[in-house]
Amino acid sequence: MSNEKFMEQNAIFNPLGNDDVEVRTIIKGGTTGLFNLNATKYPWAKSLYQVMIGNFWVPEKVSGLKDDARTFHSDLTAEEQTAYKGILSFLIFLDSIQTVNLPHFADYVTSPEVNLILSIQAYQEAIHSQSYATILESVVDSEERNEIYYFWRNDKTLLERNKYIGQIYQNFIDDPSDENFFRGVVANFLLESIYFYNGFAFFDTLVDHMKMLATGRMISYIRRDELTHITIFSNLIREIRREFPDIYDEQVVKDMMDVAVQQEIEWSKHILGDRIPGINGRTTEEYTHWLANQRLGMLNIAPLYPEAVENPYKHLERIQDTNSDKSNFFESTVVNYTQSSNLNGSWDF
Repeated sequence: MSNEKFMEQNAIFNPLGNDDVEVRTIIKGGTTGLFNLNATKYPWAKSLYQVMIGNFWVPEKVSGLKDDARTFHSDLTAEEQTAYKGILSFLIFLDSIQTVNLPHFADYVTSPEVNLILSIQAYQEAIHSQSYATILESVVDSEERNEIYYFWRNDKTLLERNKYIGQIYQNFIDDPSDENFFRGVVANFLLESIYFYNGFAFFDTLVDHMKMLATGRMISYIRRDELTHITIFSNLIREIRREFPDIYDEQVVKDMMDVAVQQEIEWSKHILGDRIPGINGRTTEEYTHWLANQRLGMLNIAPLYPEAVENPYKHLERIQDTNSDKSNFFESTVVNYTQSSNLNGSWDF
């Protein structure tokens, strides 16, 4: 195990590298740069690859957005319209920053099978950005689109949220230390597992009220992808804890989770408040605390909010996407993940 303080980028090609799975590590390894996918160490990466490839979709194939355009202008309240636009603005930022940032972290991951799924994740984040553009082009007036894209510039609460996550990523780029890398990995996990979900709950609530159904279908595809992204970073954190306990810091995870939860609650109350039927400040707090406990469970960390034992949004279970079994697979089995004893795992399907 390396005791170096600073991360080193992967060499594009290293003739002296060692690709043997017996010595391979999730970071700080010395591979040749070759993708030998017939010898994998991390079976969870192979499983995720298969599912992520199977999840392929494009926003142009989602029908009904013209109906959503009519619904937006005729059936949504002014408060629902404001929430719709504000939440889209935040989701656009999240997927934009992920698309740009993921390659920076992948440069330091020394497992080829994990690098492969990070590449697919970056592609999926780009598809998500395209999906938001498709929604905006179909649903809102052209003069409103830039307002939505740059809503954060005039909204102090959203600007502070964007600055927080953006600065963590930038800190690692500017100073690629072990500590900044770990904080960046945790930030990726929190972004994928906490930051999207009150927004998703809003769209699901509209669908439960038979509003914006096409947008809801688009969000369901995005959510399905995000569940695989959560699983990638939860496993990265677990592997770092196992292979590099000197880098792993559970208190950092807890502290960053608490900040993420408080920011998510503040933003959700700000953009949703008590103005959306089925959502209010109390349910926002309960849902975010419950969700945080679920995500910490994926890392085998005890709940931060022991009183939050139940999801207050019962309707979310009724309208989960058609791949809910697949989603539930990731939510449940990641907690029980164990390292395969077969270090020469095949990439066969």
